[in-house]
Amino acid sequence: MSGTDMSEHTYSYLSSVGFRVFLTTLSHPMEYAKFLIQIGHEPMAPYRTRSLLGKPVQALPNVFRYVKYIKEMDGFVGCYRGYFPKITGQICGAVAAAAVTKNFNSVESFNPIEDEMSDEEKISYLKRSLTKDIVGRTVTIVVSHPFVVISGRMMAQFVGGEDIYNGFFSSIVEIYKEQGLSGFFSGLFPRWLGELTTLILSSFIVFAINNYVIHDRELKAFTTPTINFVANSLTYPFCVVSSCMAVNNCGLAAGLPPNMPIYKNWAHCWVHLSRQGLLNRGSSLLIRYYHGPSRSSNLNTEINF
Repeated sequence: MSGTDMSEHTYSYLSSVGFRVFLTTLSHPMEYAKFLIQIGHEPMAPYRTRSLLGKPVQALPNVFRYVKYIKEMDGFVGCYRGYFPKITGQICGAVAAAAVTKNFNSVESFNPIEDEMSDEEKISYLKRSLTKDIVGRTVTIVVSHPFVVISGRMMAQFVGGEDIYNGFFSSIVEIYKEQGLSGFFSGLFPRWLGELTTLILSSFIVFAINNYVIHDRELKAFTTPTINFVANSLTYPFCVVSSCMAVNNCGLAAGLPPNMPIYKNWAHCWVHLSRQGLLNRGSSLLIRYYHGPSRSSNLNTEINF
């Protein structure tokens, strides 16, 4: 790669990181509320309303009302609990992934959709591109996850009003003291499994559709976002399980009975949430129907597995 190409690649990469930082900053209050929903915290009572079909139902306040509630309790600054470690983790993960995958840049030198290629060449391109993406995503997840855990525990303190995970460095000391190095990787495996499943599933489907089904280039532009949305929806339960495991049994009220059972492992958590029909909580943030208690106060904390 020439110096000019390297400079352009670096500029493009930095611009991408900057844009992600901007989006994270803008969306953090909603992601904060979503995280609390994922771990089962519903501080506001459901209310009576009607479904889109006119059927009487009970609903929970949407994400904007949830953010307003957080602001009422903690003020505007309180809406940004966990922001610093989260954004730090994103930057560190992106930098590490770029460093590890820099030797894969030749994969981007041609496009199998735009260029005339044989089926064998297209499949070869898919393998190399997917390998790069898998490596990059894995590095990003592993490097950023300790920061994700710190961020999650800072946010989870909202449930019990604790004052344990406030400073960034003091949180590192607290996690190491309570759980050792393994504590920094609580919930790592379901997060990694979910994100890689999404990546692999969407890559194969998009490749097949764009190369063998759709021939209109304008229509192909809609394939990737559509398939990514569907794939993310299918693997969303992994996000819920990862969020729960990040705070489970860490000394915070949010991760202990009666708010949450103590899980043996992530699979144990999955089975329990599946039995309760809670694997998708937080997936819909605007229209949220109430389907029974989401907290574990009414659940048996001794779960057979």
